[in-house]
Amino acid sequence: MAAALRCRELTVQGTTPGIETGAGFGPLTRHAPALTIAVLVGPILFGFLGTLLPAFGYLPGLGGMTFTLSHFADLTDVPGIWRSVGLSLVTGLVTTLISLLLLMLFVGGHLGGRLFGLMRRLLAPLLAVPHAATAFGLAFLIAPSGEIVRLVSPWLTGWSRPPDLFIIHDSMGLSMIAGLVVKEIPFLFLVTLAALPQVPHADSMRLGRSLGYGRVASFTYLVWPSLYRQIRLAVLAVLAYATSVVDVALILGPQLPATLPVRLIEWMNDPDLSMRYLASAGAVLQLLTTLAAIMIWLGLERLGGVLVAAFRDRGRRLARDGAARSLGLGGVALAALTIVAGILILAVWSVAGLWQFPDALPSSLTGRSWMRAVPRLVEPLTVTLAVATLSAGLAVLLTLLCLERENETRNSGGTRALMLLYLPLIVPQISFLFGMQYCAILGGLDGSLSGMVIAHLVFVLPYVFLSLSDPWRSYDRRYETIAAGLGMGRMRTVFRIRLPMLSRAILTAFAVGFAVSIGQYLPTVMIGAGRLTTITSEAVALSAGGNRRVIGVYAFLQTILPFLAFAIATALPGLLFRNRRGLRV
Repeated sequence: MAAALRCRELTVQGTTPGIETGAGFGPLTRHAPALTIAVLVGPILFGFLGTLLPAFGYLPGLGGMTFTLSHFADLTDVPGIWRSVGLSLVTGLVTTLISLLLLMLFVGGHLGGRLFGLMRRLLAPLLAVPHAATAFGLAFLIAPSGEIVRLVSPWLTGWSRPPDLFIIHDSMGLSMIAGLVVKEIPFLFLVTLAALPQVPHADSMRLGRSLGYGRVASFTYLVWPSLYRQIRLAVLAVLAYATSVVDVALILGPQLPATLPVRLIEWMNDPDLSMRYLASAGAVLQLLTTLAAIMIWLGLERLGGVLVAAFRDRGRRLARDGAARSLGLGGVALAALTIVAGILILAVWSVAGLWQFPDALPSSLTGRSWMRAVPRLVEPLTVTLAVATLSAGLAVLLTLLCLERENETRNSGGTRALMLLYLPLIVPQISFLFGMQYCAILGGLDGSLSGMVIAHLVFVLPYVFLSLSDPWRSYDRRYETIAAGLGMGRMRTVFRIRLPMLSRAILTAFAVGFAVSIGQYLPTVMIGAGRLTTITSEAVALSAGGNRRVIGVYAFLQTILPFLAFAIATALPGLLFRNRRGLRV
């Protein structure tokens, strides 16, 4: 009785015994935010300096001891360089605009409906599919000898041989844009789902509908401005990624000339070490290109706001919005079906025997491709699993310590400095990974497992923090108040109550980090130095060979690994806590 009265008193007073600042975990949580920021900002800062200084001629390792602008002059003289810059800029802007527009039309037209719930269940797992695997799947579908052409040949097209059509690696980058849009829609959709509870969307939609406005118009006028402010950072992250992507550009993008990031990788890997000066100058140009894309996007935001305000102030109700709703549903559904169909076609190619054009399916199935690939898969698969497990585990640990520090200090809004966690999502990878590689060489970490883990951790940590922060902050702290009133200490309360209750969220965040690490191509290539390879780097390297069976093996395996992580994250809490009814889902 005394303990119960004490718990009630503590609840009313808003305090919890044993949870005072610093109690229980001491320096572990006290220094966690600073350590996390150092882990992120340190590599990015030194990496950027390691890129910026060689761009101006200072690279002591190659004898560059004086500052000069000659490398930027040489960069401007490279044939096709401005077309490469234009391709990177346009593909990034178009990808972001199409993805966001389709998402807005779908959410506005179907929010709260059955189709919205169905698409929510379908799109969520597809976020785990790596970009490279999605690009390979799309390439196998839309290529002149791909599955789509096979399904309509020869009965509809009359083609008995693959048509001479320039679809993959087209000069305008259309296939690359399609591959990026297909992958970014699920990401933006899930970010939108996380932001919707922070916006009074239900009441706003009812108000708009009661005044005779269409669903899309009600959503655009009343909900979208507030919702967009919540997801703006994610949109800018998509824009930054699309302007500087390498793996998707290698698989689907134009080649003569290639996009700027692809050309930078070629220069960095050139046997002539003096090309590193040119590559560093190009990396600075890539950063400026991404910044230009962001500035243009900010201008488009203002223009969009003016247009929405003009339509709203003139009373445009747009009640007949069936076409807009269908466009949004069709675009989102097509993205989901494309990813699913791509995974299936990768699986089929990995076990295909003889498969002649225009047959829709192979004449036989065989495991020969897998048996031939297994000896070569062992080393990259081991590295992939080790790096992904370690980077995701460290990211979860740092995130838990930061969130526990936030809990101790009663700072429910989080430490302001932790906003730097999102820096790797906005800054293009290629603009600082060149410098990170040079720093890794100086520190003896190039080609080492620890160096790759650190490089992957920089990009894994923001996603893990985003995944875990909301469930942790939503936890009902009255459980801890009751436990403290019953005499449980701080650490025991965390390990026996909070962590078990949040085990599914923690494991899901680990799976997210695992999937992000699996998909990392550029950090693997730059820090691995060719001595450590992963499934992703091997799959992208095989894209130049054109052997669809071998590519199917690597790309399908790359897809399966994140799904296994999410399956474990879903099943493990049920097994561990099968006797606790309150923890069942």
